[in-house]
Amino acid sequence: ESGTGCRRRTSVIRQDARMSEQPQVQVTYAVSDGVATITLDSPHNRNALSRALVGGLFEALERAAEDDAARVVVVAATGSVFCSGADLSEAASGSMEQGALEIVRLQRVILLHPKPVVCRLQGPVRAGGTGIVAAADVVVAAEGATFALTEVKLGLAPAAISLTVFPRMTSRAAALRALGGEVFTAAQAQADGLVTEVVPAEELDEAVDRVTASLATGALQGLRETKKLLNAPLVEHLDAHGRDVAALSARLFGSEEAKEAMTAFLSRKR
Repeated sequence: ESGTGCRRRTSVIRQDARMSEQPQVQVTYAVSDGVATITLDSPHNRNALSRALVGGLFEALERAAEDDAARVVVVAATGSVFCSGADLSEAASGSMEQGALEIVRLQRVILLHPKPVVCRLQGPVRAGGTGIVAAADVVVAAEGATFALTEVKLGLAPAAISLTVFPRMTSRAAALRALGGEVFTAAQAQADGLVTEVVPAEELDEAVDRVTASLATGALQGLRETKKLLNAPLVEHLDAHGRDVAALSARLFGSEEAKEAMTAFLSRKR
């Protein structure tokens, strides 16, 4: 069992067609041993936060909240990248305000989820994906996972995710990571306050199994009410400023400077 739990759970995942607006973008859901595993499964765009993927995440999180067989939720990903951030191909083609509001709401749903949410990070996390990590209760990362708040490089700011990411990190670390936009390691993310535990890649599943087994010993009422206490300041902050940061995000994404930078970035990827 040791080290195989997450892989075993992944092997029995049944694709839920309701969680896909497009065949190539999907979020899968499975439950085993009291753990609901929600998997980002959009490797073609490095699990970018497209409208379809975010919609699938909402559905899976709601399903886990209502699933009596689940006591703990794990958010994982297929492929080499956990989440590459916003889907810039969508962002370049329209207003981002609604999309930013959805990212704010996604963080809120994770923070207020009645069950503990654990992130399993097997690979890189970039930009908007960091908001999922920051909203989670526990984060276990492989040593090779890396992070970057790259928005500044594109004339943007980590606006929608700032409501969870910045409070999780020390203020000095947040300034360095957000203003520099450079890649930092899992060990640095742990020191900054963004990650709970860092383990060798071959021990990632074992570490996630250990954490989820411990969390699953809690009574559901105790888990729910303790989460509320822990996350109340973040939820209050998010509710107070969510619309403002979404409007800021839309303004920046709509600027000529950002459009030019995104176009150049997408051209380099082709």
